[in-house]
Amino acid sequence: MPRRVAEFLRRGSALGAPRMRSWAGPVMILMVASGVGMGAVQRADAAQDPAPVAVPKPSLTVSITQPQRLTLPIQLTANGSLAAWQESVIGAQTNGLQVTDVRVNVGDQVRKGDLIATLQPDTVRAELAQARAALAETKANLEEARAQAERARSLQSQGFYSGAQLTQSIAGQAAAQARLESAQAAVQLHQARLEQTQVHAPDSGVISARSATIGSVVGVGSELFRLIRQGRIEWRAEVTANEVGRIVIGAPVRLTAASGVELRGRVRVIAPSVDPQTRNALVYVDVLPPLGSARAGMYARGVFELGQSQALGLPQTAVVVRDGFSYVYRVGDDDKVVQSKVQTGRLLDDRIEIVGGLDASARVVATGAAFLNNGDRVRVLDSPPLRQGAAAPGLATKLGASAGAAVVQK
Repeated sequence: MPRRVAEFLRRGSALGAPRMRSWAGPVMILMVASGVGMGAVQRADAAQDPAPVAVPKPSLTVSITQPQRLTLPIQLTANGSLAAWQESVIGAQTNGLQVTDVRVNVGDQVRKGDLIATLQPDTVRAELAQARAALAETKANLEEARAQAERARSLQSQGFYSGAQLTQSIAGQAAAQARLESAQAAVQLHQARLEQTQVHAPDSGVISARSATIGSVVGVGSELFRLIRQGRIEWRAEVTANEVGRIVIGAPVRLTAASGVELRGRVRVIAPSVDPQTRNALVYVDVLPPLGSARAGMYARGVFELGQSQALGLPQTAVVVRDGFSYVYRVGDDDKVVQSKVQTGRLLDDRIEIVGGLDASARVVATGAAFLNNGDRVRVLDSPPLRQGAAAPGLATKLGASAGAAVVQK
């Protein structure tokens, strides 16, 4: 319609202004009437068509999962230090002798009876020779005393010796016998001292310290070496009073020393008392070989393996931590999510234990929960049927992966 009016006006201008003015009034009336009619038709059409309803779009396309029955290990973590099971002090047993030879050093492995040091034996040998000479003399004196006693008995029976003389002869024989035994003891003493000039390892193990120095003169009881008996190392764990009752003799332990080496151990004994200052009890754990780079005196962290228990578990990606609390998002029948607070427990691989706040039949967002809010609508991917399963037996339980991953859509 507007194009025709424009064409009409153009032609009217060609006919002249007077004729144009004669037509202008009707034309304007026609244009206004046409516009009013078109507006009325549009309003009528708008009144007949209903307004479109706004449908909320899903914020995420997610996959869902359900809590699974898992077999989780019961563990107790503690700290402590590595120490020698038993440390033997090897010292000098003779006085005033000089060290002439040292055959071992710190870290050397020795066997029981191995010669590890030598002291100057010359003085002891001379004293031993003197004692042996004295023993030979006492033997000769004893033989003479015996002969005199025999003659005294014979003469006394013939009436030539009185009883007093016979008693004196017998007493002389007894005194000679006592001097012989004393001389024999002196020989044994000096023989022992001579043997002590050679220092032997009292047990198999590892030399942990050495004080012996060639040329030094040592006294009785002077420390020469320290020996870790049998090379055994133990872990002395500090456990709180309320946890010590959970530990049993023979429980396996996994250790990590300060050097990074992984060790295995077993509980040997639990201290019968608790330290009144720290309120901690000591648990003694035998560390099993190989020891690797572990050394006595090192700090070590350990985990006591106390058995297994059944629990509900979810993938860690399904749990969101906000304001210090743990939440999951349950998916309802209307595909809206509901934020639910849960209590979490132990961690194992990619799974986390759900202690409370969720039942086993709940449908939970598996991944992408951190991008959701309470009441959001989601699109659920078709997932394979969820099954309830138990983790494989063993201390190092390997758990299955979560059921799918969330795909974020804007």
